Amino acid sequence: MPVYPLEAEVAMAGERGSAEKILRIGNFRWVICALLFFGVTKNYMDRNVLSVLKVTLQHQFGWNEIDYGNLVVAFQAAYGLGMLAVGRLIDRVGTRLGYALAMIFWSVASMATALGNTYLSFAISRCALGFGEAAVFPASIKAVAEWFPKKERALATGIFNSGTNIGAILTPLIVPLIVVRWGWRGAFVGIGALGFVWLAFWWRIYRKPEDEPRVTPAELAYIRSDPVEPSGRIKWLTLLRLRQTWAFLLGKFLVDPIWWFYLFWVPGFLQSQHGVALTGIGVPVMVIYLISDAGSVTGGWVSSALIKRGRSINAGRKIAMLICAIGVTPVVFAYRVESTWAAVLLIGFAAACHQGFSANLLTLSSDMFPARAVGSVVGIGGMAGALGGLFIATLVGHVLQWTGSYRIPFVIAGSAYLLALAVIQVLAPRLEAARIPSEAQS
Repeated sequence: MPVYPLEAEVAMAGERGSAEKILRIGNFRWVICALLFFGVTKNYMDRNVLSVLKVTLQHQFGWNEIDYGNLVVAFQAAYGLGMLAVGRLIDRVGTRLGYALAMIFWSVASMATALGNTYLSFAISRCALGFGEAAVFPASIKAVAEWFPKKERALATGIFNSGTNIGAILTPLIVPLIVVRWGWRGAFVGIGALGFVWLAFWWRIYRKPEDEPRVTPAELAYIRSDPVEPSGRIKWLTLLRLRQTWAFLLGKFLVDPIWWFYLFWVPGFLQSQHGVALTGIGVPVMVIYLISDAGSVTGGWVSSALIKRGRSINAGRKIAMLICAIGVTPVVFAYRVESTWAAVLLIGFAAACHQGFSANLLTLSSDMFPARAVGSVVGIGGMAGALGGLFIATLVGHVLQWTGSYRIPFVIAGSAYLLALAVIQVLAPRLEAARIPSEAQS
């Protein structure tokens, strides 16, 4: 398919108005964004089943808080290792095949959790789930880099990243219904099997833009409107020598654990600290993640809107991240409020700010690195985030077992983002594109 300059298409549009120009460009890239959204939704439903069933399984198997924390650690450790492996795999085999293989692997692992009868069997299944699920963000960010120009990437990332919230909303609503009818084992099987439904759509729809006949020449030109990047893979050691890699890596290390804390402990927090029953947990958790869903899209929209209005990519991203970092701080009081709904609103607003911050942080990888390195960079950053999640899981499990208080975890949750933004500013003050020597390609 020939590629026409975007300027030529705009000139052809003449005076027909901006709305007609948009229609002439085409919008198939947003179909791809929808696919990514549903993939992330499924990913978070799988990983969130255990947290919804935390109290149920603790009663059945006699686990204490440290036991549960160690299961989270098993997931996090495997997730971190998976980030290193699958990020590289995505860059090597391509987004379409790599994401499909990962979806099959983690869906089977999720379903296999239903076979668990011992603590070891649960730990093994959580390791397998974590390793497979690690592909979701390297694949999704790489797909965005393939399908969107830089000025739209934060918005596209915010939209697909909002699937994390939808997954976290749907799980506590659906799992209790399945448990009542088919038991807790049925919940793992039913949620896991949804992956094969998504897979059918992915394999039928996803291709690179230049291979998709439904993409108009104008839309392809728009997608490719950024400067052309050289091809070829880049060595990990080269990436690890770059300040830009460390800015992304340390940012993920500091803020990702907070999301893991919300995901794996908030349902238990509401049940143990506020007396919410399993069958009633769905509504407050739904409210938390509905609020956070708005944060994901808004955070991406803010930076994209600033850039479209003439602000630099550096300013657009960091202004949005600063707003989110300040907005998250009131969550330090969530542990001490007596009202269930006051706690829900504090956590929900903090989760929204996390998602807005995270949407822009994820987009930094495609701002600073060529598309051929995005999967590897996101994998490295995801590994760092998983390592931070491993530490937070160990900390929270032991703090709750020893003190029964959520004070320390919520104080950490309220302060991590300003620190992360400061680190990013020091290491990447202007978000310069990484300078990669030609001999660094593998």
